[in-house]
Amino acid sequence: MSPWDGPHILQTPAWGRLKARFGWQAETVAGALVLFRRLPLGLTLAYAPRLAWPDPEALPRTLAALEAVARARRAIFLKLEPDLPDDPEHARALAGLGFRPSPQTIQPRRSLVLDLSGSEDDVLARMKPKTRYNVRLAAKKDVIARRAASPADVDAFNALMQVTGARDRFGVHAPEYYRAAYELFAPTGQCALVLAEWQGEPLAGVMAFALGPRAWYFYGASSDRERQRMAPYLAQWEAIRWARARGAQWYDLWGVPDEAEAALEAGFETRGDGLWGVYRFKRGWGGQLVRSIGAWDKALNPALYQLYRGYLRFRRQSLG
Repeated sequence: MSPWDGPHILQTPAWGRLKARFGWQAETVAGALVLFRRLPLGLTLAYAPRLAWPDPEALPRTLAALEAVARARRAIFLKLEPDLPDDPEHARALAGLGFRPSPQTIQPRRSLVLDLSGSEDDVLARMKPKTRYNVRLAAKKDVIARRAASPADVDAFNALMQVTGARDRFGVHAPEYYRAAYELFAPTGQCALVLAEWQGEPLAGVMAFALGPRAWYFYGASSDRERQRMAPYLAQWEAIRWARARGAQWYDLWGVPDEAEAALEAGFETRGDGLWGVYRFKRGWGGQLVRSIGAWDKALNPALYQLYRGYLRFRRQSLG
């Protein structure tokens, strides 16, 4: 089994319900979750996150069904992010059906995925020595990791997220978003919120998701206080242990800079922008570097789609 086998959490009805609370409309078409965002003048954009790849015979029919619904909803374009590794054969199939590589990828294209097979000692042994040491150091320094048990725990995680976003200069969702994600997925056992505490004070938190043989680390946060206690390492380790207990064979750390491994290893000690800021932490867990095929668009209104691409070019130039 590879890290790509099994269903993706972003294609579940619960994920559609989550996004529907925050400005999207969700529809299941030919077994695929498609999200629609309203635009002015009754237009929309259509987006299928981490789409499961049909077998070759069903592929044209499935994509034709998605396109038909997107056109009915007056979508400017249909964006797919297939749950596939970066592979020329898949790229040729998409191009042959009228899709082209998108200038805008929504989900991170490159990630580190941990192999959870074997015993806990086997998983620990695959880590970098410093990460393994920090997991054990946190426990020695009286940090305790536990699963969330009340709405107050979700509030504590939200407070940590605000601290982390301000410190590391990245955008975070509104507190209602993390609360909704937990409420939608935790009752079915598909989400765990782990808090690492010292003397009752939350120092770090991890919100992880699991479905079938796969698990994902989507959200993590930490306090500015007591950082020498290495609480984020124990929180992450407890989330990994939860995923293993759920039967997951792979744990996706969800997002590192989209660079080859040599470039990542050469630059992680000096760069802190974008996803570089988390790569140092994530690399220590001993994961396998993977890269998805990325986002592909099919223009359904060519003139407006060109305006969209022009806007993206302008925004990149203005930011950089």
